Amino acid sequence: MSVDAAWALRWIEASAATVAQNRDYLVDLDRAIGDGDHGENMDRGFTAAVAALREAQPGTVAEVLKLVAKTLMSTVGGAAGPLYGTAFLRASKAAGGGDLDGAGVVALIEAALGGIQARGKATAGEKTMVDAWTPALEAARAAAEGGADAADVLDAAATAAEAGAAATKPLRATKGRASYLGERSIGHLDPGAVSTSLILRAAARAATEGGAA
Repeated sequence: MSVDAAWALRWIEASAATVAQNRDYLVDLDRAIGDGDHGENMDRGFTAAVAALREAQPGTVAEVLKLVAKTLMSTVGGAAGPLYGTAFLRASKAAGGGDLDGAGVVALIEAALGGIQARGKATAGEKTMVDAWTPALEAARAAAEGGADAADVLDAAATAAEAGAAATKPLRATKGRASYLGERSIGHLDPGAVSTSLILRAAARAATEGGAA
């Protein structure tokens, strides 16, 4: 079983919906250790991405993700725009021209994480979105190696991302604006890790609700 362009479109629409629902929550998280604009920026970016996709009607996973990347880069402010934009751009290249099986989903997540790390120079444990993406990749790879299909790989990735986001609370930030707070950053969730967990859960839900190919 694999996921296709229709899944990718559902993923972005589901991401836009969950980001909108959690907009104020993400704002509050970011207000505690950042600029306070993460929820607003993400909401604006994914709303624009949905509009762009509906107009363009891309026909492959790669085309969907490439358009999302361009839209996020041009509409999302702060650090999140370049980071998520690069993630989706790298993912689009990894997606190739067809549908994705479990291994293809792993390649997509691996490419997204690689793009984030190339742009942000962060590693796991520094209280950034990398702390959600890294366990997501590890869980996805383990699931795929165990024979899981695309939908189950996405579910494993989302579950691990949620745990990774939760685990940022006791960390001291050493990257980004939150690092300026030093010890005061401890006790707060990283907003980028939380938004990552929301987006990856949306990907898993889009595969389950729409049915894999």
